[in-house]
Amino acid sequence: MAIAEHMGRTLQKTSVSTNIKERLDFSCALFDAGGNLVANAPHIPVHLGSMSHAVKYQLDQFGCSLRPGDVVLANHPQAGGSHLPDITVITPVFCAAGVNIIFFVASRAHHADIGGIAPGSMPPASRELFQEGAVTAGFKVVDAGEFQDAAVRRFLLDEPARFPGCSGSRNYRDVVSDLHAQIAANQRGITLVYQLCDERGLPIVQAYMRHIQRTAEAAVRSLLRDARARLIAGAGADADPDKPVRLAAADHMDDGSRISLAVEISADGSAVFDFSGTSPEVYANTNAPPSVTSSAIIYCLRCMVRSDLPLNQGCLAPVTIRIPPGSLLAPSPTAAVVGGNVLTSQRLCDVILTAFGAAAASQGCMNNLTFGVPPSAPDAADGWGYYETIAGGHGAGPTWDGQSGVHTHMTNTRITDPETLERRYPVILHRFSLRPGSGGRGARPGGDGCVRDIEFLAPMPVSLLTERRVFQPPGLHGGCSGARGVNLWRRRTAAGGYRVLNLGGKNTVHVSTGDRIVVMTPGGGGYGAPPHSDDTAKDDNSALFDDALAYCA
Repeated sequence: MAIAEHMGRTLQKTSVSTNIKERLDFSCALFDAGGNLVANAPHIPVHLGSMSHAVKYQLDQFGCSLRPGDVVLANHPQAGGSHLPDITVITPVFCAAGVNIIFFVASRAHHADIGGIAPGSMPPASRELFQEGAVTAGFKVVDAGEFQDAAVRRFLLDEPARFPGCSGSRNYRDVVSDLHAQIAANQRGITLVYQLCDERGLPIVQAYMRHIQRTAEAAVRSLLRDARARLIAGAGADADPDKPVRLAAADHMDDGSRISLAVEISADGSAVFDFSGTSPEVYANTNAPPSVTSSAIIYCLRCMVRSDLPLNQGCLAPVTIRIPPGSLLAPSPTAAVVGGNVLTSQRLCDVILTAFGAAAASQGCMNNLTFGVPPSAPDAADGWGYYETIAGGHGAGPTWDGQSGVHTHMTNTRITDPETLERRYPVILHRFSLRPGSGGRGARPGGDGCVRDIEFLAPMPVSLLTERRVFQPPGLHGGCSGARGVNLWRRRTAAGGYRVLNLGGKNTVHVSTGDRIVVMTPGGGGYGAPPHSDDTAKDDNSALFDDALAYCA
């Protein structure tokens, strides 16, 4: 874990973009020779659970053709990617003789603009994968120690611009600089791996990596056996102790798509996570590749395990995952997925934790806001894009109140400091505060969401990619639901006044100078019945929408 943390500090210090240097939207991890996750820094859960898929894919693709000095770059969802802005850089670690791979190190970073139909490469209206920016199943970004400038240029500028309505990266220089930072972070990891092997010896290091994975597997099996025992005890004499027990839960995306989960737990502590009954893939961008489902499962299991251990591949050893092909969670190779990583992943966590009765639903969204301007020059030097995710309410649990104004579950980023935001971009941040009353009531109340109010000092397109604007985050065991989110556009009129427009959950608008976008994020669900149940405990939070309109007016 210390090696991965050092990699992360190197990446932060050597990167140049706001998204990586300030928001810390990246992850670093160490893998064994088979591509299995061994240890990671406490970075982004949705990255860490899926990066093993990416490493294994490249190991299969390049195999014995990898040599010392090679570095591979990839972002395709079918190659273990999450969504296209998350670019994974993978470096093999060779033995002293330079013949056999003994480990892999990898870093995944969210680049604020890699092209596509909208600045920020998080288009709310994307229907096909090519609309979301540059895409590759993998190529050597460094070949025998030489950075492949021409290949990177084709990847980021030439290939995306071939498609109708699409642009190459609007911030090419920053993306390339940050790719160099990822390569440097990996190299730092390799140096530290060699130091560890010199100090302890390779056989001992590899043995302890296997011990870590086995310890994680034992901890998850114990968790699953305990859950099974509670269910059997609750069923009383009707329960058959030799048969698997079944947990189930379901939830819906704002478009009505259903995520259905049944968990069957056997006596040996193994479990089948079956997503049969999940809706078909959508002609939109909330499709999530299977690696994202794997991330959600490994994250939730690690959260429910009470022992202190690094998240690693051993957590999934007792688990079988079944996802129906062609569904929302296993879409076709050309399906748009940019929202699946940031929205559907959050709903997956809510469904899994609900099935286990572990916590009420959190805000179920990353509240993605992007804006920027397209390039006017061929080299994209004068274009730019900005991306941020906005915190909300966390769901409550049996022994804790939900936290207010935090990034929940599959995201673990910061938000850009107001001073940095206003210095680097033509905006004014008028308000960034908690949203009182948005958390669900309960014996343990859910956390409150946030209010973020941004004024734009120049015309530009602004995109919002959000969820929980239709369905509220539900409470658990009698707890009330958290409030829905609200996205509003305070738009200047020719007469000098304002119109207030509800943008819904997913939209792109072209703001004028002086316009403001107000994002009010969802709260978390409450746990347990409120102490004093009465009419004030209704689950609709309708007054909050009136408050939102009043604020904008």
